[in-house]
Amino acid sequence: MPTDTTPAPPKTQDLSLSARKRWAVLAVVLAADVLDLVDATITNVAAPSIAEDLDGGPALIQWLGASYALALGVLLVVGGRLGDKYGRRRLFLLGLTGFTLASLACGLAPTPGTLVVARLTQGAFGALVIPQGFGILGATWPREQIGKAFSLFGPVMGLSAVGGPVLAGFLVDADLGGLGWRPMFLINLVLGGGALLAAVRLLPKDGGEATTSVDGLGSALLGATMLGLLAGLIEGSTNGWSRPAPALLLIGGLVALALFCRRQTTAPSPLIQPSLLRNRGFTSGLALGIVFFAAVSGLLYVISLFLQQGLGRSPTGTALGLLPLSVGIVVASIACYRLIGRFGRGLVLAGLLITLAGTGWLLALTAVSGTEAGTWALVPPLLVVGVGMGTCFGTVYDVTIGDIAPAEAGSASGSLSAVQQLANAVGAATVTTVFFKTVDDGAAHAMTVSLVVVAGVTLLCLPLVRLLPRRAQEDPHH
Repeated sequence: MPTDTTPAPPKTQDLSLSARKRWAVLAVVLAADVLDLVDATITNVAAPSIAEDLDGGPALIQWLGASYALALGVLLVVGGRLGDKYGRRRLFLLGLTGFTLASLACGLAPTPGTLVVARLTQGAFGALVIPQGFGILGATWPREQIGKAFSLFGPVMGLSAVGGPVLAGFLVDADLGGLGWRPMFLINLVLGGGALLAAVRLLPKDGGEATTSVDGLGSALLGATMLGLLAGLIEGSTNGWSRPAPALLLIGGLVALALFCRRQTTAPSPLIQPSLLRNRGFTSGLALGIVFFAAVSGLLYVISLFLQQGLGRSPTGTALGLLPLSVGIVVASIACYRLIGRFGRGLVLAGLLITLAGTGWLLALTAVSGTEAGTWALVPPLLVVGVGMGTCFGTVYDVTIGDIAPAEAGSASGSLSAVQQLANAVGAATVTTVFFKTVDDGAAHAMTVSLVVVAGVTLLCLPLVRLLPRRAQEDPHH
């Protein structure tokens, strides 16, 4: 689903555009969001091939997914405020240009380190692009028609979530020009370049609001927190905990976290409004979202690793094997959009229980069949896991903001979107750490332990459901 930071409504609207040009503007915004989502998911399938080619080992597999989500999550709220300050068109063009060039750097990266830096850069520029989309649409579409524009995001993002890994798997296996995995990044030169040319021509100009405050220090402290914690975790899991480096990195991350929390109480324009943290429903949803998104992000990675390293699937075979899970996510997310008004937090509970049921089914199948599990045997449990994930994806944050004040909605939505990305980074690193620490006893054993961890973490979410608001806001998306 789209990363919605729900920026403040534009002070002025340019409604002079023809209907045809408004649809073209929508296409540009959608294209940018598709690029972001595809690049966030392609390494789920391609990571083992990339690590093997660059001799990066487990550490590179862990960093490939975590680095992109880390940069995106840290800078997402700041990207929205920079758009408010300097103009959304300007930030959109800058971000899309940087994203495309960073994709080129990913495709040409000669070493694991340069690839991770390029992925961080991709995520950082993506954080400049994504928050501008809804503001641009709000400035160009009449309020009575904008629902038509927003209604396309769900299906388009859903198809992208399904198609991204499949495209990545196909490109890796096709080995175009003997380039292996590199074309899955280099293709962004065409896609991103085309979107950039269209954006230059179509997006309306806006001057921004010079008085908007941007908390750069808070973002820097948040970035230091996440880098320290992730680097310490990955360094310790791959090179051993007896060395001092992992402990020093983790301590540095915790110190930065303390400074970040302090900054949120003193900054004139904090990344998370202090009043939100005094709202029990919001903080419960925030905690639930962190834990759940971390768990399922890691789960997606280890399923892909198990399919390739345990069952011997090719990248394309792995992507196709993950299709039932992706379809479940998409169908459930769209269905919950219509059901959330009636069932509220009950859907969150249902999503957690369905995810647990699917995870338990996978656990039983792995325990019984191990690496002899057949493709068709995996389809039902993966579909169930996907339905559970999609049910939570489509509800948890809309319910979380169910009883906040209207003036807090923009900050709340932006904070939750950023936290989701950071949870994705933590989960990708943590659960894959469990997998790699236990894989010496076989891929089936590593998969079993990882599934137990995911199920245990998901269970921790259940008590938080009753602390959530009973209902979502009447119109949470727009």
